Amino acid sequence: MDIDTMQDIPDTMDTQSSTAYDAVIVGGGMVGAAAAIGLGQLGLKIAVIEARAPQDYDPLQPLDVRVSAISVASEQLLMRLGAMEALLTMRHAPYDGLETWEMDGCLTAFTAEQVGQSHLGYFFENRLIQLSLWQQIRGMANIDLLCPNKVSQLTRRAELNSIEVTLEDGSQLSTRLLVGADGAHSQVRQWAGIGVTGWDYAQSAMLINIHTQTEQQSVTWQQFTPAGPRSLLPLPGNHASLVWYDDANRIKQLSQLTPLQLAEQIRQHFPSRLDPNFSVQHSGSFTLTRRHAQRYYQDNLVIIGDAAHTINPLAGQGVNIGFKDVDVLVAQVANAMGRGETWWAPRVLKRYQQARYYDNQLMMTAMDAFYASFSNDLLPLKLLRNGALKLANIDSPIKRKVLKYALGLN
Repeated sequence: MDIDTMQDIPDTMDTQSSTAYDAVIVGGGMVGAAAAIGLGQLGLKIAVIEARAPQDYDPLQPLDVRVSAISVASEQLLMRLGAMEALLTMRHAPYDGLETWEMDGCLTAFTAEQVGQSHLGYFFENRLIQLSLWQQIRGMANIDLLCPNKVSQLTRRAELNSIEVTLEDGSQLSTRLLVGADGAHSQVRQWAGIGVTGWDYAQSAMLINIHTQTEQQSVTWQQFTPAGPRSLLPLPGNHASLVWYDDANRIKQLSQLTPLQLAEQIRQHFPSRLDPNFSVQHSGSFTLTRRHAQRYYQDNLVIIGDAAHTINPLAGQGVNIGFKDVDVLVAQVANAMGRGETWWAPRVLKRYQQARYYDNQLMMTAMDAFYASFSNDLLPLKLLRNGALKLANIDSPIKRKVLKYALGLN
């Protein structure tokens, strides 16, 4: 029977001991958990496989160094998923402005008012976003959280139009749709033989949480230098997150400093706009890479989030484009169900890919062009980008359109 015309299959897809699910999601991070809720809200039976559960929230805990700028579009998705209300009871920092400039000036500022919004987004610790989604999942009877657990084997069952998932604890699951939300080194993507294109950037980034005398700021800013950007991300209370992009060897050197030594280096190399009265709390570093899967789906299989794409974090779009993947995938499945189509059929998954692939490619290419142009100190290019920044600072329909696109409001 052709999968595009098959309307249903028995709940006992495996005659042995497999537990049947409509969708099995490998990876219960922010994007995987969001996909589980979105598909679960359609009435599907879902399993989420994750090795580690997020730590419970305690407002006295130190702030994590991994934070994300959640756009207005991602906020709207989290509201539909029922996670935003709980998330706003935990630590967060709204921001209503974004400023970018070079060392010699040419400041460009974006404000929420320019696009008719009260704010541009929120900064949250990644763990808290994941935790709020897990809290929602735990209240849904049709979603099973299989944690702690890992996939040990994947087997395609062509005769049943399904995929069998064997876990490390020996249990077996069978599913109509396997969703890879398992990160940049996706086991699902590799098993499916889906290739990637990309490269490693010459730079690394260091994330540094600081305690300041300045109370929470409402603007996130970024200064470009020949060595790489220097950024500030607002955090709750008297805290902020600094992002230091630089040569990989330089970041490695900085990672070996004591908090007092690192603070002194920050005072020397960050713009004077940063309040010098601060102390370093925590720090971590990571390499910058770009990866893009050659396709997003196969029969009974789809990949989302970092499993499908990793992007230069320059504009904080990583998790936001992952949430866009979730939004589109859930919408395509819902539309197919509403039309009486087989919702896991290749043609439905192809629509998801068509809606997301080139949009993701455009965002990745734009970030690369931005990164390359501001990492070069050649005079002609410097004059060109300074002119572009001045032009971008003029409040115009084009500026508002660019800002809306970045916020996912296009």
